[in-house]
Amino acid sequence: MQQLTGLDASFLYFETANAPMHVGFMMIYDQSTAPGGRVTFRGILTNIEKRLHLARCFRQRLVYVPLNLDHPYWIEDPDFDLEFHVRHIALPRPGDWRQLCIQVARLHSRALDHNHPLWEIYVIEGLDNVPGLPKGSFAIVGKIHHAAIDGVAGVQIIAALHDLEPGAEPARAKEAWSPDAVPGTAELLGRTMFNNIIYPFRLGRVMGESAPAMARLRQELQAREFKTPAPVPRTRFNGSVTAHRVLDGRSFDLDAIRAMKSAVKGATVNDVVLAICGGSLREYLLSKRELPRQSLLAMAPISVRTEAQQGTGGNQVSAMVVPLHTEIGDPLERLNAVHEGAVQSKALTQAIGARMLTDYGQFVPSALAGLAARMYTRFSLANRVNPFFNTVVTNVPGPQKPLYFCGARMVTTYGMGPIGDGLGLIHPVFSYCGQITIAATSCRKQMPDPAFYAQCLQNSFDEMKAATLGGSKVGEPAVPGASPSEAAV
Repeated sequence: MQQLTGLDASFLYFETANAPMHVGFMMIYDQSTAPGGRVTFRGILTNIEKRLHLARCFRQRLVYVPLNLDHPYWIEDPDFDLEFHVRHIALPRPGDWRQLCIQVARLHSRALDHNHPLWEIYVIEGLDNVPGLPKGSFAIVGKIHHAAIDGVAGVQIIAALHDLEPGAEPARAKEAWSPDAVPGTAELLGRTMFNNIIYPFRLGRVMGESAPAMARLRQELQAREFKTPAPVPRTRFNGSVTAHRVLDGRSFDLDAIRAMKSAVKGATVNDVVLAICGGSLREYLLSKRELPRQSLLAMAPISVRTEAQQGTGGNQVSAMVVPLHTEIGDPLERLNAVHEGAVQSKALTQAIGARMLTDYGQFVPSALAGLAARMYTRFSLANRVNPFFNTVVTNVPGPQKPLYFCGARMVTTYGMGPIGDGLGLIHPVFSYCGQITIAATSCRKQMPDPAFYAQCLQNSFDEMKAATLGGSKVGEPAVPGASPSEAAV
């Protein structure tokens, strides 16, 4: 039995009917590499069952404290049923990229059942008309609640499901799994009473540890070492969201993006990705005649997971806010400006202390946070208050060696993220085996044309490549989502 931290629990409190707080992934496989060239659903169930011990979130479900007087607890689910979590569907003919994106978006729209461990996996077949895929390819679409994992923990779960060789077997569990007894009301209230007694001492310790960082930040702000952030402009993505989701994305050559960053001294791969997202947002909003004069701002999560926390679930993240410089049309000039803004934001985050968000997150009031989230939605406050930022760009480095699931080689993977009122667009970025995918999850009302936005991503990449690499041949796409014609409506 393990209590959620305040930061983990906040993803439960801020969940509403229109804004489920789970993250997701879509991984596509070539089953010709599997034994006999074929993967069965029964084989998939068996393979996942052998790996349940490799990630705690697979068999842990929530137990809520009465009246939400304290944060919930994880317990090992005594009623765990693997077949509830793993499901099998197929696309209708013709089975193309657009159909796949629509189906995955529908799955991503549905909230997870809090009476079970907070994850689901869908096996999707019938992809034979997705260009760039071998015949017989299938997709695995996963959903895991953000209360259970952050981006780095998500990569570790992906690693738990895969092998580095087609015929490899997972390591056996060191000890047999045993479920927990469901705690009663008296036990939960007793734990709550104890937590309330030690609460002031824990808060005092965190405040004492953060005092030097705040003093240092005040000194550096007085010395004007940091630029104060500009006001965040409002866009179509910063209002109330509906319950309907859309998604699409593009895949690019990782070596090309690495080469692009060399055009600006000190720039990183993440800077290039941010500049590409800035270019795509610029083109998209220009097409709607809605581009603000000021730069849009992106929140970029930062992992603060220590070596000792590797392999654990939950969220160990901080964040920085970076201008995307959507007001700049020249790609190279935009990249240079994004890099300068990222340097400033990183310095500010380091001055504050990257772990401060997670340290103070544990003191989020449980009942009050849930009430605030419901009022924020009910009164459509997202349409009245200024946004904190316009979008999220979360970059998760993945493995650069081929991964295998039931012997089938992973071809590519795309991420999916949660959106909510005031934040209707997120860009999950994932690198794998020499490719990097930039996806977009949004509200169907705010982005009725996701294929066009994916084309804007492609156009922004092409413009950045031309501006930084000229006529270089580096970066020819060869996976789903890379060709402009594949995601056309």
